Amino acid sequence: MIIITAPAHNYLESSLKKMGHVVIYEPTISYEELSEKIENATGLIVTTRLKIDKELLLKATKLKWIGRLGSGMELIDTEFAHTKNIQCFSSPEGNCNAVAEHALGLLLAAKNNIVKSVVEVKEGKWIRNENRGTEIKGATIGIIGYGNTGQAFAKLLSVFGGTILANDKYKNNFGNSNVREAEIEQICKYADIISFHLPLSKETENIANNDFFNSLQNKPFIINTSRGNVIDTSALINALKNDKICGAALDVLENEHIETLTTIQKEQLDFLKNHPKVLITPHIAGYTHEAFFNMSDIIIKKLNTAGLL
Repeated sequence: MIIITAPAHNYLESSLKKMGHVVIYEPTISYEELSEKIENATGLIVTTRLKIDKELLLKATKLKWIGRLGSGMELIDTEFAHTKNIQCFSSPEGNCNAVAEHALGLLLAAKNNIVKSVVEVKEGKWIRNENRGTEIKGATIGIIGYGNTGQAFAKLLSVFGGTILANDKYKNNFGNSNVREAEIEQICKYADIISFHLPLSKETENIANNDFFNSLQNKPFIINTSRGNVIDTSALINALKNDKICGAALDVLENEHIETLTTIQKEQLDFLKNHPKVLITPHIAGYTHEAFFNMSDIIIKKLNTAGLL
């Protein structure tokens, strides 16, 4: 039995059924409900909805694999899963281009005052001088995290003719004619734009803190399409207030469950959404129609290659 615990393209369920598997599609299943059913599961499909922790895995006596639609395994206790011979797979290749396009879209929209001017025209205003844009051609762009999405973003940026500085703690010798390997300190010193493409871990949580923002030299524009907790929201707000950055575009927040926001988080969100130099989208960067299919397709292929289907 395979349990799909989150919204997925119907290709995933239909493909698994054609292979003879019993599939339970419950995209809104709760942790408690999954805990009751996981005992009979041989496979599990997840996203970022539920935490797959040790307590849950202890009940999964028949589980052979976990498939993660998208990138980032921070909600899965992969170490404990491996001790139980449960193989874990993700599909970052499936939505990396979608994330890269969204990051570029946010950047272009912000630099050219697109959202602001569209709203003004709808209000009957025709304002030109105040909405004069800034081209990204020739800019120095720092990419922190050079996995699938970071590389896809760099590929899109290459046509603009600027300098791309990329940092990845776990990679080296990846530089080429378009991308230069750089330390974070170099990115902080030279970048006009900084984009985060990191998984969430103990090392990356709040990597963009007050010290990070205070080290910036060129008042860069900040983009985050990775995980909300990569950026300390209070530090970001301080950077905006203290003129350390020229603006920000966020597709992710530290707490994306709006109904559970604390008083401080509500105040932070109100500040950011009302700031003229900040754009926020609701974690949709990797959620295009194409990515929705691709993530399922890649998981099926990886499971097949591993001989688990």
